[in-house]
Amino acid sequence: MSKQELVVLGQDPEGCCGQLAAAPLDEDQAADLAKVFKALGDPVRLRLLSMIASRDGGEVCVCELTPAFELSQPTISHHLKLLRQAGLVDCERRGTWVYYWALPAALERLAAVLKAPQAAEVKA
Repeated sequence: MSKQELVVLGQDPEGCCGQLAAAPLDEDQAADLAKVFKALGDPVRLRLLSMIASRDGGEVCVCELTPAFELSQPTISHHLKLLRQAGLVDCERRGTWVYYWALPAALERLAAVLKAPQAAEVKA
């Protein structure tokens, strides 16, 4: 596994790249976007993000995430760290436990990138 750092997408409301189907990505945009998709490219991280984002109340303790996987707690923590580095989740330590929540703005930026442009209405 690579030790390179993942970079958070910019704060631009259109994401770093606008819509993927609207115009071709330039080299920098593709590289930035690939870092986020790399974080989501692992089934464990994708499941973790889904479990966190779908949680009622908006946050979940790592102690509730770990039993869902046949992986050690340090491995789960590593996957959560990569999601944090990608800017998809954030966390806070409360005593012994760490609580995680999804960052809605990051998810919205990804959704905006993947959203297909609306088809133009055909005039008769």
